[in-house]
Amino acid sequence: MSASRSPYGSPVGRASVPGSTRSAGRARPAGYRDDDDYGDPPPRRPGGDGPDRPFRGRPRPRWGRIALISGIAVIVLGLVAAFSLWGYASGLNGDLKRTDAFSQITDGRPSKAVDGALNILIVGSDSRDPSVSDDKASAWRADTLMIMHIPADHKTAQIVSIPRDLWVQIPAANNAACGTGSRAKINASFAFGGLPRAVRTVECMTDVRIDHVAAIDFGGFKEVTDALGGVDLTVDQSITSIHRPYRHFTKGVMHMNGAEALDWVRQRKQFPQGDFARMRHQQEFLKALMDKAASTGTLTNPAKMNAFLQAVTKAVTVDKDFSLTDVAVQFRSLRSDNLTFLTSPNKGSQTIAGQSVVVSDREKALALYQAMAADKMSEWMAANK
Repeated sequence: MSASRSPYGSPVGRASVPGSTRSAGRARPAGYRDDDDYGDPPPRRPGGDGPDRPFRGRPRPRWGRIALISGIAVIVLGLVAAFSLWGYASGLNGDLKRTDAFSQITDGRPSKAVDGALNILIVGSDSRDPSVSDDKASAWRADTLMIMHIPADHKTAQIVSIPRDLWVQIPAANNAACGTGSRAKINASFAFGGLPRAVRTVECMTDVRIDHVAAIDFGGFKEVTDALGGVDLTVDQSITSIHRPYRHFTKGVMHMNGAEALDWVRQRKQFPQGDFARMRHQQEFLKALMDKAASTGTLTNPAKMNAFLQAVTKAVTVDKDFSLTDVAVQFRSLRSDNLTFLTSPNKGSQTIAGQSVVVSDREKALALYQAMAADKMSEWMAANK
């Protein structure tokens, strides 16, 4: 008789033995009982095609369905996290102080030459300068002017510092035509008409359209620096601060907390280059902050990152249309290595009308700002190494 296979997979002969119901063949393992011992037919596969189809073990897991459910769960959790982060960013965006930086500036503004490119006027004030008397401590003191140009591809950025003593034509009003008004240090534009007059003056001087304004309180950046655990700054010359408590800065790399870093970037009278040295130190300070904020130690520490972002929102005032969430998306690939710091071309200091002022190098400055307006800064930098 031909051999068949038992429900357990071993070949079994089905020849009958007279007087016995046990099948012939090889010895059975201990405890094994043949089909007839149960008195029932062999078990059938659930949902089998017919009564003779044997059961071959437990049903296999439905991996396709498990993978689908797991994938849906991951997507849902990702969406929840994304909405949470977006809600957090929106909350920070709402916490930013706002100002109408473009008030009354309507006619004669430079046109937007390249879609996607951004020009942000960064105004650095020092309203918490310890040398300022109490009755003037809240007065706006614009010590730093920078134009941050972000090309349309958002992969790099160029920050051009404008000396606060630059001798320029300041328009007579926020909506006045360029070329009107009187000549003065560009810093005086704030006294004449606040941030809007400064925006108008910069646009007239450069013929570059300003898209946004960010006013930084360097005094408030003490908390920003402390939230990051301090920064490393290069001291290029050993000096003693002219501000109390008269700290001593030693040449070399120094790790500074917020109070020390702010004291360092306020110094200018001890340096041969005066205000130009202070501008350079401020640039280095901002770069160091960006490096520390983008470091693994900050990005992977939720508490430290939250403290940093909260401190930034308290120290920055922006225009009414500025969106923190939009800028975060646009700047997501920016790192300090992609930043280039420049100074508006000038011929140094001269005395005009009894004042020590900085005189612009008109030809070189015109070429720089034309490149900025046309979003061709990379070509300009290559030609002006």
